[in-house]
Amino acid sequence: MKEQRALKEVVDQPETLGREIEDLQVLLELLREEEDQQALAEMESSLQKLEGQLAELELTTVLAGEYDRGNAILSINPGAGGTESQDWAQMLLRMYMRWAEARGYRAEVIDLLAAEEAGIKSATVTVTGAYAYGRLKAEMGVHRLVRISPFDASHRRHTSFASVFVYPEIDEEIEVAIDEKDLRIDTFRSSGAGGQHVNVTDSAVRITHLPTGIVVSCQNERSQHKNRGMAMKVLRSRLYDHYRREQDKEMAKLEGEKKDIAWGSQIRSYVLAPYQLVKDHRTGLETGNVEKVLDGDIEPFIDAFLLKGKTSTGVAK
Repeated sequence: MKEQRALKEVVDQPETLGREIEDLQVLLELLREEEDQQALAEMESSLQKLEGQLAELELTTVLAGEYDRGNAILSINPGAGGTESQDWAQMLLRMYMRWAEARGYRAEVIDLLAAEEAGIKSATVTVTGAYAYGRLKAEMGVHRLVRISPFDASHRRHTSFASVFVYPEIDEEIEVAIDEKDLRIDTFRSSGAGGQHVNVTDSAVRITHLPTGIVVSCQNERSQHKNRGMAMKVLRSRLYDHYRREQDKEMAKLEGEKKDIAWGSQIRSYVLAPYQLVKDHRTGLETGNVEKVLDGDIEPFIDAFLLKGKTSTGVAK
């Protein structure tokens, strides 16, 4: 029934758009008969709205993968570059949180490991909303930043890297066999910036799946029980992805090619100096408004990548 409802929503969209086009045709006839500025303004507004709806529908037809409609688990890790890359990873985290907020998604940081000097060593975020995974999978890969370093007293230009991985959140109805004896569960105190919200009890949970070496942790909740539940949820998704990739090489596309988080493997570059430019190396799309992109306006890059997959192969990559 859940799948049926999801499909019905997609199928009903062209019919709804068809009715809106018919209404616009009637309005056009009225404009031909008499010059009505109010009707003209109404038609312009309706055409803009219709254009946006058509673009959204086109992307919906691309997002037809098994997990595209569901929620996502986003993981960000700094690469080569030390403090520079750790700061860059935090900038990316902010960018994706802003993007999720703008789209009406619920984004929750469930694990965050702060770096000593600045930035983060890792972050895991759950993103909840329709097509969250389908859209965010376009962001998987290495992201490169070029800027004048705020950490360099000589104000030299530095290049930093960070990786973004995205996993589909696996529905509870899908069984993933996890043997308790294969798990090592550790508890520790949640880290934070200090103050009254830092938990003084060992409520944070880290789970290691011994056969695969996959490690997940959660320290967002005050309750150890809730943190363990969230960590197990992430582990189920990671294990499901792991086993599917073992059985089917096509599942390797979920993470993209295995590459070092370093020079030459980036999917997108963000240049702040000596000029300002964001360029996606897969589609060629670029913009000079770097600040807007870092504030979460990454939709054009996501759309271009997804539509490129459709035009080049007939299906989403």
